[in-house]
Amino acid sequence: MNKTLSKYEVLCICLALAVTTIAAYEQVRHNGFISLDDNLYVTKNPNITNGLTYQSLIGAFTRPYAAFWHPLTMISHTIDYELFGLNPAGHHITSLILHIANTLLLFLVLKSATACVLQSAFVAAAFALHPLHVESVAWVSERKDVLSTLFWLLTIAAYLRYVKRGDIYSYTLILITFILGLMAKPMLVTLPFVLMLLDYWPLDRLRSGRLLKLILEKVPLLIVSAVWCVITFVVQQRTGTVAGMTMLSLNARVANALTAYLIYLKKTFWPSGLAVSYPYPADAPPIWQTAVCALALLGISAWAVWLGRRYRYLLVGWLWYLGTLVPVIGIVQVGSHSMADRYTYVPLVGIFIMVGWGIADITDKWRYQKAVLITAAAIVLSALLVCTRTQVRYWRDSISIFEHSLKVTNNDNIMMHNNLAYVLKLQGRFDEAIYHYRQVLRINPKYADAHYNLGLALQVKGELDEALDHYKEAARLKANPVDVYNSIAHILLQKGKADEAVDYYRRALEIMPDDAMSHNNLGLVLRTQGSLEEAVDHFRRALQSKPDFVEAYNNLGNALKAQGKFDEAIVSFQYALKLKPDSVEVCNNLAYVLVAHPDPNKRDTNRAVELAERAAGLTKYQNAAVLYTLVISYAAAERFDRATETAEKVLELAAASQNTVLADNARRQLEIYKQKISGSRQPN
Repeated sequence: MNKTLSKYEVLCICLALAVTTIAAYEQVRHNGFISLDDNLYVTKNPNITNGLTYQSLIGAFTRPYAAFWHPLTMISHTIDYELFGLNPAGHHITSLILHIANTLLLFLVLKSATACVLQSAFVAAAFALHPLHVESVAWVSERKDVLSTLFWLLTIAAYLRYVKRGDIYSYTLILITFILGLMAKPMLVTLPFVLMLLDYWPLDRLRSGRLLKLILEKVPLLIVSAVWCVITFVVQQRTGTVAGMTMLSLNARVANALTAYLIYLKKTFWPSGLAVSYPYPADAPPIWQTAVCALALLGISAWAVWLGRRYRYLLVGWLWYLGTLVPVIGIVQVGSHSMADRYTYVPLVGIFIMVGWGIADITDKWRYQKAVLITAAAIVLSALLVCTRTQVRYWRDSISIFEHSLKVTNNDNIMMHNNLAYVLKLQGRFDEAIYHYRQVLRINPKYADAHYNLGLALQVKGELDEALDHYKEAARLKANPVDVYNSIAHILLQKGKADEAVDYYRRALEIMPDDAMSHNNLGLVLRTQGSLEEAVDHFRRALQSKPDFVEAYNNLGNALKAQGKFDEAIVSFQYALKLKPDSVEVCNNLAYVLVAHPDPNKRDTNRAVELAERAAGLTKYQNAAVLYTLVISYAAAERFDRATETAEKVLELAAASQNTVLADNARRQLEIYKQKISGSRQPN
């Protein structure tokens, strides 16, 4: 069935693989970032958005992200940011390019190891086009999958070179590419095991008396794998990603692992109902179901061992599938999902090998074998391409993929309800967000963060009493108490209960004495209550914790102004302005103190006019209070024509908004300026 191909024919196969992969995935260039993890990895990751610097490189190697230590992945995201900024198209195209590279490398590695061109091409095409792999390619956060697999395949290529040459240079290359792959994703820890499988087939190195030598040959790689397992476990335990035994029992995790192996297998041959998150079942599966799954896996394994003596690729493919899934099969529970499509990116290669070589052997005696197989492969691969294009469309934005995941899993998918509610809330679709938060609490009434988030949405809707109830429940369930206490205090202020609000702000500060937001919020309430000294103290403490806190500088300036400390107020407003030059409030406040300073020698009317005009421009001359500052600034600069004109605008806006106090002030000022203008026009 196979023959030696020219370089030109191999190039044509590679080109066909690349073109079909692009055809399946070209829509990713229109997809956006997903709110699930893309913010952690890219959009709100300061180590990425600060660009490719010495500090960002050091940070990639010294700080774990999203519960993993994968510096190479973080560096790749940083390079993308340097090239494309936060334009998601560039990030998606990079992942697609890596997927194409993996496809071509897989073909070339298999062809080199087996000399079977058509089978190798089929495996590579199935790898490229299978919809289970969409998550790894179309989700920017899963850059670690496509990048680590690139080094996985390069390590195998280096191993094939080592088998032929046996030199230390080739072995060193194996170690380097293996470590680089682990620095992209620790799932590569099973690679030494896969190299042993390749020794059995197709390399045929497991001859009598050589087993010990081949094992010793893998010892350096096994040591590296062991070190990475320890690093990964420690990092995930410290970040709280590894679930404790109390969350899911060992029996439940074993049952889920056995079931997941078969579900992945089912989705390989019938890829429907693909989701970004598969929740654990509400109830543990019955013992008989677990037993059936175990027997099914044992049966397939026995079949692979029995036939594997003659058809070695069956045993290798099956053990490849079983072994490479071990790190993510869920015995050590990571996160709240029972399984994930992205986990199949490497393991399915084993199943594709079984199918590709198995069907070739089954049809070996057929008269028109090649024509039949090429036709059948074309049909199957075309179907996979269509399914993949459909799946890629679901990844166009957060709402699309979350809604699809809810639809194809079940309505008790708590993670998808919660994430969908979060995105809807960000878009201002509060009624829909509230519905999904209620669904979260229907499934798990003790989900503290859902109570808190539902409270936030209800507060925006003005449903303060119910929002307060959910905040208090969140506090009882030990949600982030500082945020919860601040939110409770905000509602109490809205309800006119300032003293109770102060009590909750103080509670927050008892838990986190250096929390800048709590100090700032408490300072605001104290200022309105007339406790200016204490308010100033809290604003200063907020700035000690957060030196770039613009609002705290602005609030401190207002409190100092109320104390009559205009010099200090000016300094505080100037700091705020330096941090945020286009802040309407800061420009307005600084302009006011510059013209209202009690010492005429310290007034700066020209600067005040400049700042007041900037503030007015930023509001498009539609904010009456801001325009009033501009009025008194013009007057202080003796530009009474402009002061009069602006005062008339203030009067109009204040009357429209029924702000009688401001309207009366503007009316009085208007009369004064008209008199001054009239007086200046009288002849001497």
